[in-house]
Amino acid sequence: MNEEPLVNPDVVSMIGDWKGYVEAKMGFRNHWYPVRFSKEIDEGQIEVIELLGEKLLLKRIEGKVYAMRDRCLHRGVPLSRKPDCYTRDTITCWYHGYTYRFQTGELVNILAVPDSRLIGRRRIVTYPVQEAKGLIFVFLGDEDAVHELKKDVPPGFLDEDLMVLGKHRVVNSNWRLGAENGFDALHIFIHKDTTLRHYRTFNFPIGHTPLPGAVQVVEDADGPKGVMDDFAQHTPVWDGVIDGEVVVSGPRSAQVKGTSASVGTSIWLPGVLKVESFPTGGLTQFEWYVPLDGERHLYVQTIGKACTTHDERIDFANAFEAIWKPHGLDGFNGDDIWAREVTEPFYADDFGWVDEMLCEPDETILQWRRLASRHGRGVQQKSDLR
Repeated sequence: MNEEPLVNPDVVSMIGDWKGYVEAKMGFRNHWYPVRFSKEIDEGQIEVIELLGEKLLLKRIEGKVYAMRDRCLHRGVPLSRKPDCYTRDTITCWYHGYTYRFQTGELVNILAVPDSRLIGRRRIVTYPVQEAKGLIFVFLGDEDAVHELKKDVPPGFLDEDLMVLGKHRVVNSNWRLGAENGFDALHIFIHKDTTLRHYRTFNFPIGHTPLPGAVQVVEDADGPKGVMDDFAQHTPVWDGVIDGEVVVSGPRSAQVKGTSASVGTSIWLPGVLKVESFPTGGLTQFEWYVPLDGERHLYVQTIGKACTTHDERIDFANAFEAIWKPHGLDGFNGDDIWAREVTEPFYADDFGWVDEMLCEPDETILQWRRLASRHGRGVQQKSDLR
């Protein structure tokens, strides 16, 4: 029986130089994705996660986290339904006793059939795992396609003195709507009433359009691939006017030069935003839009600060909990979350990609779509989930 295509082929045929992006409804394979914070998985603990439509088991063994597909080879049942771990580094299927080693996925025993010829000859799919900056990254893809983590995170994220704090939550929209919401220069309008104005003095227009030279595409062979947008090279709009009357204005301060809360925003494969000098000077926000399936993404929100002393780390942790988490990650980005979820139905049948009516500032989004189509290392398909 023919499998129904993941993305409407009629829509793909209408799209030009970013059709690979439209096809990547479930995300791009062969990339690193953050799935949990390191502190969330203790020694010996098993965590069940979803990533690009696949269900995985994570387990920390002697300090290292391993990732294994959550499906027994025998009859396809999820091992997580009743995770039986009779030894430290194996898991036994609760149904018929098939036993696998976490580090390799190898079938090391069938407790009910100890002489089976299958033992040692079959294995469950496993994926590489790496921890960095307090996050657990999983490389979901093919064994011969593993790349260095530095190629899948924004520049500066792996800096030695950078301290990173954050949270994650599930958003009911496709991952691409998350990425475009974050990088969309025009969506600043939704944040005009942000409570962040009480915790820093900044200028915040209700809209702005990039000037020539503001947007740069980064395609270095040995580094991450992304699109950078310099807000200092934008034409800001401060007042919204209807029929000659000003109906809304963006907050402005005579104490601050510049037009925005940040000096630059950039988006990088496989779908991570970097916002400099945000939510205040000296901080950088990094946020990932991790595909769970075609309709949901894991929103991994982090803020980084260069800290060289113990006292600086304590001060940053306190400010994060008291100010930047409630007013930035929860308050400011809370507006982004509901906007994505309300947008999702328009794109759910894929025709939103051709029915949308973009305007001049949306050129930044088109640059991102083209770059992702050129450099995504593989489109996750339903057949990959078997």
